[in-house]
Amino acid sequence: MRSRYYGIRYVTKLRTALLVSGLFFLFVPTLPEYEFQKPAQRMLIYAGGELLGAATDTAGVKELMTEARRELSAEEGSFLIPEIQTEFRPDTEGIAEKNSSDEELKLAFRQYMTQHRLAEVERSYTVKVNDTVVSVRDADTVKDILDDALAVYDTERKYEVQLVKDSDRELSVLKAEVHRRGEEALISEIAEPAGAAVFTDDIGEPVETAGEGFDSFDYGLEEVGFSEVIEICESCVDKEEVLEPAVAADLLTGMQAQQQIYKVESGDTLSVISLKVQLPLDEIIELNDELENENSIIRVGQELLITVPEPALSVLWTETARCEEVYDLPIEYVYNNEWYTNKKVTLKEPSAGYREAVNRITRKNDEIVDTEVLYEEVGIEAVAKVVEVGTIEPPTYIKPLSGGRISSTFGRRSQPKKGASTYHKGVDIAVPTGTSVWASSGGTVTRAGWAGGYGNVVCIQHADGKETRYGHLSKIYVKAGQTVRQGQVIAASGSTGVSTGPHLHFEIRIGGEAVNPMNYVNF
Repeated sequence: MRSRYYGIRYVTKLRTALLVSGLFFLFVPTLPEYEFQKPAQRMLIYAGGELLGAATDTAGVKELMTEARRELSAEEGSFLIPEIQTEFRPDTEGIAEKNSSDEELKLAFRQYMTQHRLAEVERSYTVKVNDTVVSVRDADTVKDILDDALAVYDTERKYEVQLVKDSDRELSVLKAEVHRRGEEALISEIAEPAGAAVFTDDIGEPVETAGEGFDSFDYGLEEVGFSEVIEICESCVDKEEVLEPAVAADLLTGMQAQQQIYKVESGDTLSVISLKVQLPLDEIIELNDELENENSIIRVGQELLITVPEPALSVLWTETARCEEVYDLPIEYVYNNEWYTNKKVTLKEPSAGYREAVNRITRKNDEIVDTEVLYEEVGIEAVAKVVEVGTIEPPTYIKPLSGGRISSTFGRRSQPKKGASTYHKGVDIAVPTGTSVWASSGGTVTRAGWAGGYGNVVCIQHADGKETRYGHLSKIYVKAGQTVRQGQVIAASGSTGVSTGPHLHFEIRIGGEAVNPMNYVNF
């Protein structure tokens, strides 16, 4: 039999065990963390999809890459070393057996940069004039090109370009000043190689002469500079892009095709424009998408893209010269407030005069842009042309209906139907019968009824002397003597008279003669 003492001892042991267990769980959170952390995961290092190495601690990888790039640049300074975009991926499949050492990683970076290095480069000076950019080997070459450009017009080489530091800029940049040879630049320190620069010319004020008479003037070149802004920067470019001086000079100062806008004038055709601008017709058509061929229709005021030969860099120069010249006076205008602006009458014919003069002539390359007469002795007085002109804006003309398709244009054509004219005096617009026809401009109806080949026709006389005609109508809504406004419905289209189908025949006449409506109306 177990004694009472045995029971007490059993309970005591149980209580002690429970107390120890409680203390153990109570103090578990205070145990060091590292006893429960997993080992750091190894990361694979990629660049451009290529595996370069592995590391558990990636904090120093970027520094190793920078060091490798610095070493390679020092060894191969004539090549552009690319920047590397690294990517870290967890090595979940155990690709790397161990971490890469610093030396192994740096070597991998060097090899990658060498394999992907860019073209061989060369330090140069890059010159930009508008959209033209050239690179040459040094600043002296830039100066020689600019000096040679001036020398075309400064044949005695009285002037030269001096490249100087620009004191108005925070960074070390260059500007160009044009000075008489032997004169020092305003900023005495000639520029050393620097960064981006804007070239400007420092011409100064023209020299005024005292007294009168031809002998009181100093003749010859007075000032010279550049018309365009020139920018320059020291740069590293592909060695193949560094040009020889003659090639760079030709790109900057030689004639190059420059795009311009030509606005179509009254009487222009594509052939006429081709002769005016000295550009082959097929090139004009190629430059303008809206032109299909040499017969494409053009309108007054339409803008066409053309190219003209011009240099990228132009020289602006002024000279004082003695000239013997036949001259004309400007036209004198007399304004008539009762006439339209398209009416002009010559009241007095001009007569040219003769004079000897001292002129200050400013040119852009070989083109005269300004002439100032400093002194003159007139031998024969000129007589000015006197012209009387109107001041009232003439009426406008609109398309006489909505929609439609032009089925026949103005001018010669094959006879579409027996009895029809082979010289079309208007424009035919194909539309369904019954389409509303509007007055192209305000005026007075002079005819409204049947007129032979026109079928039903409406004729309107306008204040500027023009007449419009609307033919082959199915219905007429106005009568002779009635005043109509621009856009007012005057009839409905049809196919009456000599007609091949439903359409509107629209004419404009001046002085009784039919003219091309497309020169006056936007269809």
